[in-house]
Amino acid sequence: MSGGKEEKMDLEHDLVVVDEFDALSIELKVPGKDSKPAPPAPSPTGKEPLKIRQKRNDAWLREKPGKYPAKTHAQKVAKELDVQTGLVFLPGQVEKLYEDSDMGPEFRQRRHFYYITGADFPGCAVTYDIAHDHLVLWIPVTDPRTTLWYGKTPTAEQCKAASEVDEVRQVTGLGRFLSAVLYPGSTMYVLHPDQTPKLENTKGIVRVDSTKLAPAIERARVVKTDYEIAMIRRANAVSSAAHRAVLTRLKNITNEREMDAIFRGFCIAQGAKHQSYAVIAASGENASTLHYCDNDQPLAGRQLALLDAGAEWNCYASDITRTFPISGTFSKEAAAIYAIVERMQNQCIQRVRPGVVFSTLHLHACVVAITELMKLGILHGGTPADIFKRGTVAAFFPHGLGHHVGLEVHDVSGRDRLLLSSASAPHHGVTGLTNRPRRGGKVAPKREWVSAEMVGVMFRDIGSFGPFPGLADTQNKGGRQTLQKNMVVTIEPGIYFCKDYIKAYFLDNPAHAKFINMKVLDKYWDVGGVRIEDNILVTESGYENLSGAPKGEEMLKIINAGGGDAC
Repeated sequence: MSGGKEEKMDLEHDLVVVDEFDALSIELKVPGKDSKPAPPAPSPTGKEPLKIRQKRNDAWLREKPGKYPAKTHAQKVAKELDVQTGLVFLPGQVEKLYEDSDMGPEFRQRRHFYYITGADFPGCAVTYDIAHDHLVLWIPVTDPRTTLWYGKTPTAEQCKAASEVDEVRQVTGLGRFLSAVLYPGSTMYVLHPDQTPKLENTKGIVRVDSTKLAPAIERARVVKTDYEIAMIRRANAVSSAAHRAVLTRLKNITNEREMDAIFRGFCIAQGAKHQSYAVIAASGENASTLHYCDNDQPLAGRQLALLDAGAEWNCYASDITRTFPISGTFSKEAAAIYAIVERMQNQCIQRVRPGVVFSTLHLHACVVAITELMKLGILHGGTPADIFKRGTVAAFFPHGLGHHVGLEVHDVSGRDRLLLSSASAPHHGVTGLTNRPRRGGKVAPKREWVSAEMVGVMFRDIGSFGPFPGLADTQNKGGRQTLQKNMVVTIEPGIYFCKDYIKAYFLDNPAHAKFINMKVLDKYWDVGGVRIEDNILVTESGYENLSGAPKGEEMLKIINAGGGDAC
């Protein structure tokens, strides 16, 4: 740019995967009547590299994202706090060791802390003086002996160059700073009581508030800044290319662990060394387990494979799922189920725009699932409304249609819930941010469980959305989240045949069993499960699909044209 406004245009580009090196390059195609893309670099083995063709505004590929918008994020949090004075204090994550070991888990920064700093290394803290709009990042002093073993930590100058903080200071001076700025009657906002710093020599009583900051940050994080969207784009670009790399090698893959290895190895080679969540590489009946993680079973004798995997880019997540036939050809039953899920996803994505109540998209997915499963004969014995009212569709579609994506793969949703309203949820066993079964005392990650009872509650609310089955999507009784520009959500419908779950909660319950045709259902157990998932950016007047991983006919063509080495 030189004295004028930069002109942006939509350029077509190729993402080129060079199989021999798992390399990802970008080839811009300049518009013009006779323009042709430059030929790709020749392959050392003589194979033609596989091209991933996308058409979209590629400015994010050509431009550096600039500084991390820490100040903007801090200001968003202050706006949500709705106070004029006070001090926000957050400690960053410290390095940890496993019990009775000198080894520890890989470092992962606290996401709320990262949101207002952009600092991804241990031992830091941050303060934000709301009245003076002053953001200070506090970094540790690195002992030379630590440098010997683990290397250097970023300097104050490097932190200032990377993030829009006002100051960078050494954490050893934090105590003195707090004593100086916290006056009698002032308020310090912290996330949790146990994160309150030790205060010495304060001039009077300081109020510590540990209730308002977390909700304020969560509300601020729901709508993404341009920088955040750029990072999520990059995570999706790498992840989509990694999904394609798995498809090109599928013909020579014999075990789930090879899908896992190819995907993660490709991402690491492109500079995305962290995954947003544990890779799910499932085949056959394993795909009916929503969070299958063994990833070690042979593919032989199984119809489908499901790969749910997404890399991080600078702490920002992606989340993409594809389901594909291991042989390269769908069986009759698998093709029917894939077509249902594909229709559920396409129709829901097409309805995304600002003002849409997200839960109505889930309801629409249920309508499609019920209608199509009745055509197959799996559901029968009543009208679509009867089956919807009872919630029996949850036997086969047991999770929410999607979730926010950002600094977490299952990102915060802010004030409102995506599905049931906060008012309805407590009456149906829903607590906290999500409603998920527990395993070993821990909440299962990533995906929200939707029971038959929850579907029934949503059905009873249809009066506010429109008549069944033509559901309106822009009316909200309150407590359910309305999509806004610059939200990023997943649209991830699925149909699953988890025998233990369906039998225990549906086939053994006469209220549901009467709607399920066991003779027909028996033909589908081997399908396992089908899920298709993309990351969708809500734009000013519609949506943009950030995920470019192949699906449908393109996916089948790649599988059947493949033959690259598995590892």
